Amino acid sequence: MLFNYKALENSGKRVAGSIEAVSLDVAVGSLQRRGLIISEISPDEKESWFSNMHFGSGVSHKEVVILSRQMATLFEAQVSALKIFTLLSSEMENKTLKKSLIQVADDLQSGSSISKALAKHPAVFSEFYVNMVRSGEETGKLNETFNHLADYLDRNYEVVSKAQNALIYPAFVITVFIAVMVLMFTVIIPKISLIILESGQTIPFYTKIVFAVSNFFISYGIVIPVALVIFGFFVVRYTRTAEGRSALARFKLSVPYVGSLYKKLYLSIIADNMNTMVLSGIPMVKSIEVTASVVGNDVYRQILEESLLAVKGGSSFSQSLSQYEEIPGMLVQMIKVGEESGELGSILGTMAHFYQREVINAVDTLVSLIEPVMIVLLGLGVGVLLASVLIPIYDIANSAGL
Repeated sequence: MLFNYKALENSGKRVAGSIEAVSLDVAVGSLQRRGLIISEISPDEKESWFSNMHFGSGVSHKEVVILSRQMATLFEAQVSALKIFTLLSSEMENKTLKKSLIQVADDLQSGSSISKALAKHPAVFSEFYVNMVRSGEETGKLNETFNHLADYLDRNYEVVSKAQNALIYPAFVITVFIAVMVLMFTVIIPKISLIILESGQTIPFYTKIVFAVSNFFISYGIVIPVALVIFGFFVVRYTRTAEGRSALARFKLSVPYVGSLYKKLYLSIIADNMNTMVLSGIPMVKSIEVTASVVGNDVYRQILEESLLAVKGGSSFSQSLSQYEEIPGMLVQMIKVGEESGELGSILGTMAHFYQREVINAVDTLVSLIEPVMIVLLGLGVGVLLASVLIPIYDIANSAGL
């Protein structure tokens, strides 16, 4: 998504331009890291609402993982940073990633650090990624940092994709079921209804309901897709507002069973993210701040931001989290033990693995339950529909036989 901005440099010079970012918060953070004081920023109005509905940057998660592995190998081979990015950009097939790597190489040639160069491309390299690289620069262990990043992104991708893929099957089955029902109501039921109505037989009330639904589909069928498109448009517009994002975040956590799955998913992201950063030597305050920006849910982002203020005010991280019901007591107690023992990083890693296993197990359970439940529900739906038209036909046949 493209944002236009006006800002002031530290020298007082006014500047204006545009920046590509996945959200307004990411765009603001990226500009602030460049040392700019933002006076005005807004989405580019030239982009249509439909073009803004993309998810991601055109660079897949897998490509960033592979890129990180390649950089780790090259840094380990003592290849210079400039040569690494120049080499990788020349071999890159993804045009978006290729363009970003070329710009990073240009910035490095101008004397910029790797982290600052990467920070100019927030749609490809997240704030978490940039901070990890900055830590690697400070410690001189960039090869280890990029390996840690690739491992983290691999784990994160596995858990998130597992949760998302679990919803594909039921969505497909429901879509096919709706298509079949629409076909029956618009093609088959009208022909059967003519036979039943012409017979003069008494029509059961449930059959009348089926005929009424069929008549609605025939007379006003075009209204339904139009209404769905309009509804989808306003839902997308609403979810782009702060209030809408918050409402969607809370809805996802409140759905029975699926909400529990999402909670475990976000807890695993929080624990794994902070584990990676704390073990890399990034300060606790910065770890919480970055984790809040990448957790992917407004409810947990707000919890982390409020906890960040409490930690800055002298409170412990575990104490600040204990007041939120969205954070399990077990996680709070484990973090408290880690703070007291000085092993917070390793304990967060243990909790990350625990919640990742919980997510995978929950997804496997959900997938195993979906098939029989869907079969039963679809069978009931088709059975009720067929019974409502076959019973009157059976009565007609019996009357004709008499």
